[in-house]
Amino acid sequence: MNSYEFVTSAEVAAALKAGKPVVALESTIISHGLPRPSNLEVAREVEDIVRKHGATPATIAILDGKVCIGLSDEQLVAIANRDDIAKASSRDLAVIAATGKSAATTVAATAHLAVLAGIHIFATGGLGGVHRGANESFDESADLTALSDLDITVVCAGVKSILDVGATLERLETLAIGLVGYKTTHFPGFYLTDSGYTIEHQVNNADEIAAIIHARNALKTDVHALIVANPVAKEMDRARHDAILKSGLEAAAKNGIIGKAVTPFLLEHFHTASDGESLKVNIEIIKSNSALAADIAVAVAK
Repeated sequence: MNSYEFVTSAEVAAALKAGKPVVALESTIISHGLPRPSNLEVAREVEDIVRKHGATPATIAILDGKVCIGLSDEQLVAIANRDDIAKASSRDLAVIAATGKSAATTVAATAHLAVLAGIHIFATGGLGGVHRGANESFDESADLTALSDLDITVVCAGVKSILDVGATLERLETLAIGLVGYKTTHFPGFYLTDSGYTIEHQVNNADEIAAIIHARNALKTDVHALIVANPVAKEMDRARHDAILKSGLEAAAKNGIIGKAVTPFLLEHFHTASDGESLKVNIEIIKSNSALAADIAVAVAK
């Protein structure tokens, strides 16, 4: 007997049953990535963007032990405002669900639950990856290994610029995770449109991406994820970005911030040190990625 519930919202369940396009959305950006009260405003706006582009949004989280695929507005409010919302990666899901706790889901956990629910298009901000100094700490996000084993297309603004971008790209190649740039051959670095690394394959519209997804299915390479790297329209000032990153890494090291606490610490540091500029960029990233993901989902469903 299951000690937890797997609950798909009526809106998402109806869309899946009818074969209509659905886009998975993570909840960690709501609970841990954006400050209150803008986190709730953005969560609602992102869902509206997905709907306006012809798809159904499925924000994913665990609330009081219930695995929720698609959230009501009341549940969005809970994720945005409750103080008992943990941050769950794939390995944490069973523990959180079985013990009746609540958690927002990371990229790895969201992708896992999305595929379990039959959803294969996912919009997020930036991927996790290999952390700086990982040659000593072995600190690497579970996003990478999770995506190496899931049939899902992830629209993101590259990997967060606080990470070791070059090492992350090497890991993506090793793990056979597909990678295309949306209207670019420059791999984006979250706050930056160009991380300094190139992408081999460029796509220019949702129909091209849908064709790749169908080809992946036919060629049986869809056992690994496909990443669509979508650069932000207006990046942060590069010199300012680099200075804030340097001071943030120094502060994290000084304060003993390690593991999954590093990313929220550095994102908050960016927000404070940039006088809110990084927050504006972060919000634009998730809006843009959600719109593109919805367009892809619609194209795939044609």
